[in-house]
Amino acid sequence: MRGYKIFAGTASTEFAREVCSILDVPTAKADIKRFSDGEISVQISESVRGRDVFIIQSTGAPSNDNLMELLIMVDALRRSSASSITAVIPYFGYARQDRKAAPRVPITAKLVADMIETAGVDRVVTMDLHAGQIQGFFDIAVDNLYGSIAFENYIKSKNLKNPVIASPDIGGVARARYFASRLGLDMVIVDKRREKANVAEVMNIIGDVEGKDVIMIDDMVDTAGTMVKAATALKNKGATSVMACATHPVLSGKAYENIENGELDELIVTNTLVSKPCKKISVLSVAPLFAEVIRRVYHNESVNSLFS
Repeated sequence: MRGYKIFAGTASTEFAREVCSILDVPTAKADIKRFSDGEISVQISESVRGRDVFIIQSTGAPSNDNLMELLIMVDALRRSSASSITAVIPYFGYARQDRKAAPRVPITAKLVADMIETAGVDRVVTMDLHAGQIQGFFDIAVDNLYGSIAFENYIKSKNLKNPVIASPDIGGVARARYFASRLGLDMVIVDKRREKANVAEVMNIIGDVEGKDVIMIDDMVDTAGTMVKAATALKNKGATSVMACATHPVLSGKAYENIENGELDELIVTNTLVSKPCKKISVLSVAPLFAEVIRRVYHNESVNSLFS
């Protein structure tokens, strides 16, 4: 058996260490530096000839730097005769630009997929793509893991008296419905109108939330404007409490201020991205899930059975 190695990008160093600790393997060594003008330099510090390698690197902010670092690491490993290269991207940046929603705009998610393939990646492992069809932008295998699996036990441990699942917008209905079916709960929808990027206006609530503990489900939380306004609308309709589960804590702009001062009682996120401490934010680790997926990929075992 030729064995495998796990490399960590600078955006996911702690995440990779946790994965490696679970798998009881050392984090492979790579020297990653920045020139004074910002250019990225990578040198693989150990032999990878004939090995299956995994690179763990989220492509969140600064997205351009982290994406370029991933591509450069892939190129270095390919030129070092690695047998296969799997890009483990807990958070896949640029996923929101997945279609032509207006004239003369790019489909950047497809561009990023092409760049990753061209660099030499053989397989991608990621979590909660903003749009599931992004898997089709690749001509290589893509494992899109469900982040909701990390929230189930946490929500059950809360022992909520009258829980109901909510989608914070129409686009997230499928995700919320899947989660509701997993927990055997009813679902409501927050209908909103977005006037421009990162600005949302809640219109009305589809469903009954009177006296209920609402659990909003989303793939990411950016400025938290949508979630906070949705929480206000839900409580105005009689909700007892409102908590939200979002896999990726992008948390840009005034996100922390919005969360601290808003009606949202609790935000539960995972560690696909690094977030700052906040009394209203709880962080769950998905490193054990990624560790198991890496093990299964290496041993050619089923990944889908994890979510059955």
